Amino acid sequence: MPPTYRHRRIHRILSTAAGLATVGALVAALPASAGGGRPGGHGHGLPGRYQDVQLLSFNDLHGNLEPPAGSSGRVTELQADGTSKTVDAGGVEYLATHLREARKGKKYSITAGAGDMVGASPLISGLFHDEPTIAALNKLDLDVTSVGNHEFDEGAKELARLQNGGCHPKDGCYDDDSEKFRGADFPYLAANVTDEKTGKPLLKPYWVWKKNGVKVGFIGVTLEGTPNIVSADGVKGLKFGDEVETINKYAKVLQKQGVKSIVALIHEGGAPASTAYNYDCDSPGAGDGISGPIVDIAKNVTPAVDALVTGHTHQAYACTINDPAGKPRMVTSASSFGRLYTDTTLTYDRRTGDIARTAVKATKSVNRVVTRDVTKAADMTALITKWKTLSAPIASRPLGYIAGEIGNTGAESPLGDLIADAQLAYARSVDPEADVALMNPGGIRAPLTYAASGGEGDGVVTYGEAYTVQPFANTVNLVNLTGAQLVTALQQQVSGSNEAAPKILQISGGLTYTLDLTKAGAARVVTDSVKLNGSAIDPAASYRVAMNSFLAGGGDGFAELGKGTNVVVGGDDLAALEAYLTANSSAGTPYPVPAANRITVVK
Repeated sequence: MPPTYRHRRIHRILSTAAGLATVGALVAALPASAGGGRPGGHGHGLPGRYQDVQLLSFNDLHGNLEPPAGSSGRVTELQADGTSKTVDAGGVEYLATHLREARKGKKYSITAGAGDMVGASPLISGLFHDEPTIAALNKLDLDVTSVGNHEFDEGAKELARLQNGGCHPKDGCYDDDSEKFRGADFPYLAANVTDEKTGKPLLKPYWVWKKNGVKVGFIGVTLEGTPNIVSADGVKGLKFGDEVETINKYAKVLQKQGVKSIVALIHEGGAPASTAYNYDCDSPGAGDGISGPIVDIAKNVTPAVDALVTGHTHQAYACTINDPAGKPRMVTSASSFGRLYTDTTLTYDRRTGDIARTAVKATKSVNRVVTRDVTKAADMTALITKWKTLSAPIASRPLGYIAGEIGNTGAESPLGDLIADAQLAYARSVDPEADVALMNPGGIRAPLTYAASGGEGDGVVTYGEAYTVQPFANTVNLVNLTGAQLVTALQQQVSGSNEAAPKILQISGGLTYTLDLTKAGAARVVTDSVKLNGSAIDPAASYRVAMNSFLAGGGDGFAELGKGTNVVVGGDDLAALEAYLTANSSAGTPYPVPAANRITVVK
């Protein structure tokens, strides 16, 4: 979900102006290849035929430098007796320690990402246009990553700046001249993102890691549907190609260059049958163990690619899916927010230059938890302290009070109810005739926790916490929709591009309906159950509907919402939440946890 520029929200820390690297300069700045440079040094004597290469990978960090709060900072772990437990996880201080420990004794080690390293970030990173996260990734020794959809939140020029460095064109530099933002030390790959006019790739499509005769190529792509989930401004002038066609194309290019060991970094994913990070999706009876877009991609990507590192769905899996030749191939994802990393062993055959994917010499992957029971990495602590100090005057400002944790899980979530009610209240301050508000679930990035980590006191909601929930700087818009259009929009939650992975809109008080998950497609929305304040929706009547600017543009597959008329562009969505909490809560009367009972779900 895209932001407009955050300068409406950001209090400038420093305002020194500086130039911005052009997109054209981005490709030229990327290295053709590099050595791993990992602990372990060079081996002694002649190498054997087979060489194990360690591939550490993670995805969807989203600027979570501090340990994520609430459910966003936990993973589910299956136990030997069949039960499960939750484990606190995440935080770059711990991620750095785990990765550095994992590399010890490994002479050949590569660290890669599968996109959305930045974007939709908590305030400590988002306030500074994610410069802190890029600095952290540099310290993590990330070798390479694909782009994700959120890398385009602020457009191609800003992505070029994150790669090449330089001060932000609107907000200037945040550090003194001795510490100007230098950009990413690692290459961003986007093989399937091209300039509409020239047809040339926006970024370098592939990169080759080399060490002592071992060569591993990486091809990076984001999901073809990126324009459907990013603002038009963010992807203006860009074309997003088919993932399979693009990977297969550049696999041939790498093979012609003598690179036969290839890994695809794909910002698209799937959903395993279990949410536990250590679920064995290849166990007997599990079937494929995974569903979603990545399955078809994996089944059609050329056998020349030896492993697929994926993301986007924020799920955890390490599964095998057969390639077009019928050979099993690893497909992995490390959840999100830095809670996990994947440890993969690639068995490199020096004789063939390829990865041995046989029953004896198989590629093996396992997801590992970024637990918080290890020593924090001191350099990451220093980095967080620096940016937290700069953001503290803004982040610590209290907005309101809550009676308990307000979560963001489930088809209808308590936090979704709160945000929708806040937007309806704001809309009625602009137009008293506003009837209902809709909020897309992808725009809610974290829960509102009761006992926050900031030390400000139980139940206090600070600006920093609210920013983490809604970091996109959208506006709250009002449009007219007919009753028929409103029902169609509800049906689009579970049909068309959203049928396989429904996106259930969060709704303001007064709107109710039944969602029957035993049915298929649009029929899941029981039409005659859709009511507003107890009265059936009139298909011919006009309703005044509030929603954020992303939805008003038809984002997330809600084309019908983009057809609204009599449009009024309102103010910032986070400001609407702030005003609502301030008006409806106090230390003595905190805001109650919403019941989340507006949508009746039939399973």
